[in-house]
Amino acid sequence: MTDTRPVEARTVSALTVDALTVNALTVDVEDWFQVGAFETVIDRADWPSLPCRVERNCEEILALFAEAGVVGTFFTLGWIAERHPAVVRRIVEAGHEIASHGWDHERVFRMDARRFGEDLSRARRTIEDAAGAAVTGYRAPSFSIDARTPWAFDVLAEQGYRYSSSVAPVVHDHYGWREAPRFAFHPLPGRDFVEIPVTTALFAGRRLAAGGGGFFRVLPYGFSRWAIRQVNGEGRPAIFYFHPWEIDPGQPRVDQAPLRSRLRHYTNLGVMADKLRRLVGEFRWGRMDELAAREALRATALAA
Repeated sequence: MTDTRPVEARTVSALTVDALTVNALTVDVEDWFQVGAFETVIDRADWPSLPCRVERNCEEILALFAEAGVVGTFFTLGWIAERHPAVVRRIVEAGHEIASHGWDHERVFRMDARRFGEDLSRARRTIEDAAGAAVTGYRAPSFSIDARTPWAFDVLAEQGYRYSSSVAPVVHDHYGWREAPRFAFHPLPGRDFVEIPVTTALFAGRRLAAGGGGFFRVLPYGFSRWAIRQVNGEGRPAIFYFHPWEIDPGQPRVDQAPLRSRLRHYTNLGVMADKLRRLVGEFRWGRMDELAAREALRATALAA
């Protein structure tokens, strides 16, 4: 049916939807040497000998969020929680949700179900011990739950997780599940477990990655604003993510990494913090566990 209201009325309605929608603000807590871009040139065995900068970067993020009066979810590696329990506790004390990013950033499609379950258990125990809070959410390293690993949802549900945010419903050279739904869905029939994919926008019938990370750093700020407004205009929350190392232009350089990896990793690190301040001030933000609860209610209402 054609909307016959005046343009002004339609504009006010769209702005009202934007203003009322609470988006999810998420941080994938890993250090500069743990990223997928460097996995072929930095050996895991060398991680303990490398300078850690994740704690100072997380403190800066906590200060930025406090200044803006927002809360979010910190998907944290168990490896990090074991070595920096104090910052994990400070995240929880500041009112943020603590969630799991797995143990040591191993991608899910490189594990079988048994090993994945062990990875989940080890990370969860360590994170909960450090945080003094329960972990109910999970994000796969490099969004590595995809068409090859749908069994991962069963493992997560069996271990008592309430939600995952591990799917990127796009095509990408490092990750992606093009056929997955753009918005929250229940991958396990008859169970409450919900998957909440990272945000994509639509342009000319194509899905565009628009959930943050390197796309947010590299592209003009206006792209992210447009994408979030588009998603909010559909009555859905945006899922935004970034990493602590992305606000740290002083981190060590990995010159032996391929040029493409270096460009992805280091571009615009110096402007990231200011762009984040602008973003958190322009939209409403909240925690993933709260958003997951709302999405469960939405699914129940639609099924009624």
